[in-house]
Formats: sequence, C-alpha cells, structure tokens
Amino acid sequence: MTDLPTPFTFSQSSLQDYVDCPRRFQLRYMDQLNWPAVDTEPVVENERRQIEGQIFHRLVQQYLLGVPSENLSKMANTPNLERWWNNFRQEFDNLGKLHPELTLSSPIGNHRLVAKYDLVAVQDNQATIYDWKTYAKRPRDEWMSARWQTRVYRALLVQAGAHLNNNNPFEPGQIEMIYWYADFPSEPTRFKYDANQFKRDWSAIEKVVNEISLTKEFPLTEDEKMCRFCVYRSYCNRGAQAGQMDEAEAEMESEAAFDINFEQISEIEF
Repeated sequence: MTDLPTPFTFSQSSLQDYVDCPRRFQLRYMDQLNWPAVDTEPVVENERRQIEGQIFHRLVQQYLLGVPSENLSKMANTPNLERWWNNFRQEFDNLGKLHPELTLSSPIGNHRLVAKYDLVAVQDNQATIYDWKTYAKRPRDEWMSARWQTRVYRALLVQAGAHLNNNNPFEPGQIEMIYWYADFPSEPTRFKYDANQFKRDWSAIEKVVNEISLTKEFPLTEDEKMCRFCVYRSYCNRGAQAGQMDEAEAEMESEAAFDINFEQISEIEF
C-alpha cells in the first residue's frame, strides 16, 4: 500500500470520500487506481448531464468575467443548458465584487487544504459563497448542511480569504454560503455562518486530517449502500450494478471535473 505523502493536499471531495469509505480514499488518492466502471445508470444520460454541468459552470464563469451574455447563449445548445442558463440570467445581478472560480488553500497540520469556489462575492464587508448545482432533484437542506463541502468552503474562507477583504480576515459572521440549483432557481439553500460553527468545522477538519495521517489500514465502509455509486464496487466485490442517477447525483461530485491547478492557488504559506 502507498503511504500518504507529506504534504498531502486535502479537499472537500477527498475528506468526503474518506468519511464515506476509507477504502475509497485509499484507492483513489493514495493508490491512484483508475478502475473502468461506471458511477451510475443510465450511463449515456449520466455522462451527458455531467458534461452539461461542466459547460454550465464555464458559461457562468465567462459571464461573471465580463463576456457578454449574447456571446455565450449559443453555447447553451441543449434543453437542459438553455433552461439553466435562462434561469441563471434571470436570477443574478449586482452581486458586488466578484471572484469567480476562486481557489484558496491553507496549511492544516503537515498538509494543506484546498477548495475551488464557483463564486465568492464580496459586498459591504460581507462575503457570499455561491455554488452552482445542476441536480435533477433538489437535495434536502439538512443533507447539504452535513456535506464536507459546506464545512470546508466556509471555514477555509475564514482561514485564507483575507486578501479578498483588504487583507483583513473575514469574521465567520460575515460569511454566507448559497447553493443555487439551476433547475430550482427560486429554492436555493442558504447557510449563514458564525464563530461557533467555524470552531466546530475547523476542529472536525483537523481531526479527520490527523486521523488519515496516522491511519495504516483503510477498511471498506460498513454502509454498503454507498457502494452503489462507487466505481470501485466490483474491485471491492461489492456488486457490479451501478446505482440509478436520480438516487444520489451528489455522491459522484469531484473537483477533478473542474481542473484544479494546485500550482496556482492563493494560499497561506507554510
């Protein structure tokens, strides 16, 4: 088995993978095993929606960087993309100083933590994190609250976002995170932040990072329902049939689809 390199770059996806299934973390991030299996069924529809989701993120990024919407609209050339793009343009305006596709990083123990944000908007000393979701079904707010993305994104903005606020670190109470669902534009999930939540989140992140750093054995999850949406299920003898896409789209999310360049990250130095 490959040892965890030091420093290792942790993300919300790698932390989520470890908590969901330590073996998945080992196979994906330590052994870097590419296993030829599908995440979900039906395969063609799943792949199409993933590609559309990536195109939508790029459309929004270019729009927020100042490309005229009429120049971008021709790229919204499928029913899903056209609907999502129209919903977005009707919903967002005058968000303040915009930082689209922002990547932040901070030391954590002997390692570092990184996150790539769809958008951080700063206005009147308040920072709002926006994350665009193209789920076919709107998830429960309670489920989104428990995701490592929600914990990591808000906590890391406190730790590493001072340069967005005239070199003054944001107080937790100045931060809000909004998940905006392209198919449910009037039903966003909003999570305000506070000092107690930040203390809890950063402590939880440090605890898991330390646990992973000291771990020698990475067992399979005891919750075999997780295996339905994992490419390694056949490798681990946990079944060959993929789960259905509409059951758990969020389980398959990964920053890998959005091309994080770890060498060009705004961060706190070690």
